Amino acid sequence: MAKEYMNIILADDDEDDRLFFTDAFDELKINTKVSTYNDGVELMDYLNAEDAILPDILFLDLNMPRKSGKECLIEIRDNEKFQNIAIAIYSTSSSEEDIEETFVQGANIYIKKPSDFTLLKKVLSDVITINWQYHTSGLNKDNFLLRM
Repeated sequence: MAKEYMNIILADDDEDDRLFFTDAFDELKINTKVSTYNDGVELMDYLNAEDAILPDILFLDLNMPRKSGKECLIEIRDNEKFQNIAIAIYSTSSSEEDIEETFVQGANIYIKKPSDFTLLKKVLSDVITINWQYHTSGLNKDNFLLRM
């Protein structure tokens, strides 16, 4: 039985970024359920809850108060319960160090946040239509950084 929708989670401390993200998915007309969390502590509290519905794709901002995206990434990848979650780093940073670190720590793709709403919709559409089974089957740095 096919799933009715794709479950998407975004953890980002920027309210405008969360709003643009959810608006973009609303306009894409792709069957998704999008949940957002203000920081890494809120995200991990949700994921660790007994009744949590795990996301198909988790979009993680790197720079958040209380618990950063990198801290969440490490915690998620260290827990077998979360092994099937595809993780997209979603950050304003395009530093080689951040890209390299998150690749090594087990993120599946790295996206520099687009500043343009049309480009954001294209990026999100591309990311959720990736064949994640192929994309997550082995670390491949060539397809890690999503370039637009």
